[in-house]
Amino acid sequence: MSSNAHEALRVLVAAFEEHLAAVIGRRGDEDATVDEAYDALADAFDRYEAVLDVELGETLPMIADDDEELDDEELDGHAEEDEDELDDDLDDFELS
Repeated sequence: MSSNAHEALRVLVAAFEEHLAAVIGRRGDEDATVDEAYDALADAFDRYEAVLDVELGETLPMIADDDEELDDEELDGHAEEDEDELDDDLDDFELS
């Protein structure tokens, strides 16, 4: 992994930790600290995802929630799945 990717990952992990600390220490439903930590985490995620894409040509298996509905065409190729195929896969498992 490149040094930029390592740094972006370090920032992302730190943002996760700061978000968790903010949530644990929440002081009510409208706690600005939690909102700020959420925004910082989203920014760190976006930066890490961008570094992976630009420097290493890789994507992540998840999409950050940006409060906008995504069309199937906007999903990364790794994330596209056929729902019927997924349903068929579930039928192969015996969950009793």
